[in-house]
Amino acid sequence: MTIRILPAVGDPDAARVLSSLLSQLPDAEPAPAVADSGALLAALAQAAAPSARPPADPTGGRGPAPAVDALPEVVLVHERIGPLPALELIREVALRFPAVGVVLITQDAGPALFSAAMDAGARGIVGLPLGYEELAARVQAAAQWSAGVRVHLGGGPDAAPGPAGTLVTVTGAKGGVGTTVTAVQLALAARAAGRSVALVDMDLQSGDVASYLDVQFRRSLVDLAGIEDLSVRVLQDAVHDHPTGLGLLLAPEEGERGEEVDDRAARHIVAALRSRYEVVVVDCGAQMQSANAAAVELADVALLVTTPDVVAVRAAKRQVRLWDRLQIRKAADTTTLVNRLSRSTEIQPPLVAKATGTLMARTSIPAAFKELQPCVDAGRMQDLDARSTVKQALWALAGELGLVEAPAARQGRGGPRARTALTVRMRKAITAGAAPGPGTAQGPAPGASGFGPAPRFGARRGAPAATGPAGPMGPTGSTGTTGPFGAPGPYEER
Repeated sequence: MTIRILPAVGDPDAARVLSSLLSQLPDAEPAPAVADSGALLAALAQAAAPSARPPADPTGGRGPAPAVDALPEVVLVHERIGPLPALELIREVALRFPAVGVVLITQDAGPALFSAAMDAGARGIVGLPLGYEELAARVQAAAQWSAGVRVHLGGGPDAAPGPAGTLVTVTGAKGGVGTTVTAVQLALAARAAGRSVALVDMDLQSGDVASYLDVQFRRSLVDLAGIEDLSVRVLQDAVHDHPTGLGLLLAPEEGERGEEVDDRAARHIVAALRSRYEVVVVDCGAQMQSANAAAVELADVALLVTTPDVVAVRAAKRQVRLWDRLQIRKAADTTTLVNRLSRSTEIQPPLVAKATGTLMARTSIPAAFKELQPCVDAGRMQDLDARSTVKQALWALAGELGLVEAPAARQGRGGPRARTALTVRMRKAITAGAAPGPGTAQGPAPGASGFGPAPRFGARRGAPAATGPAGPMGPTGSTGTTGPFGAPGPYEER
């Protein structure tokens, strides 16, 4: 039997030694080592990309079947891998890719660590310094175990699902910038395109998804926090089936109970949802806690919502710096959305991109709160008029982020940064009244990209800024400008 091996080693010297030993193993096909936990999870997710997509099942049914045969039989995790700790990484791989045998490479091969590694899902431990005999024995044992599991997983319709769903997190630079409205409308757009969608309220102390969708609920995220085996039935008990077809997993009514959902529980819950829904949208609120920080770290798309004012953009800048310091997410992997934008606004998206160093969504959301107010007051965001420019822009954003593209269009394409296009089904939903398309009387929202195919992201760091009239904060977006975000400037955060 050929054994495919994927090493995850951050130290280049250790990677060379390991590769040399693996090349001597009989019937082994070692892949080039990946340098961090994110690269490992991305490589496994790409290998497990579904080959076909069954009919959508919004009640928590199975998602797309993973391509188990394409996954490596063995993954080797070095103890000094980062940024995710080795044991947490092993647990994540075991949850999301149950057919992969994971072996930990560590200096401490004592009974305490051995027990902890087994609890996390490892199939063995190899001590440092590496020896050929021990490495070969552990790799072969893990490969045999993996082969047995794959026979079981391929044996029937009740086999455990693998990772499939696209994870999108929506985080506010500060409170009141439109985070929940954005998350709800992105989820509704993906559902209108025929995809199974879970909407998770991970603003654990002050979540408002239930209020925006007129939901009375009993169960919440807290009810899943202490459960190790999140089966389909367990998820069905906690997920609220909304009339729109969304599966809602809500924040607790008692905000203090949010502390029961830690980062480990959040990873477990998100992994279970991704294996059963095609799209998982997480409203992370504006306050960073361990749970929503874990979701942002795992996200395919991390959306940061801000408004075009000095206070909000400074808050967005602080949030991006916080994520970078804590190794949650890099600025280059974060997408910023500008909400409540108008042509007369001094701060335009190019200046926001320069201030935060993030990617910018090509679609901006217009300042039109009067369109939203009746639905917000009634608690029925799903009833937002199709003629609303806000809805048009948010649904166009869903197309830009790839939440409504056809499965065939996604196959064989490179990750969440790929260009996207709306499905025929989505276009029918729009023309039927879900949202007007280009050429209608309403037309695209100001600053929106419309509903046609568009690149996923627009302005990047260092992109030319828009010129505009000088204001009290300096000439907008000009090179070398003085102002609230540039350097130097009287408003610059110290």
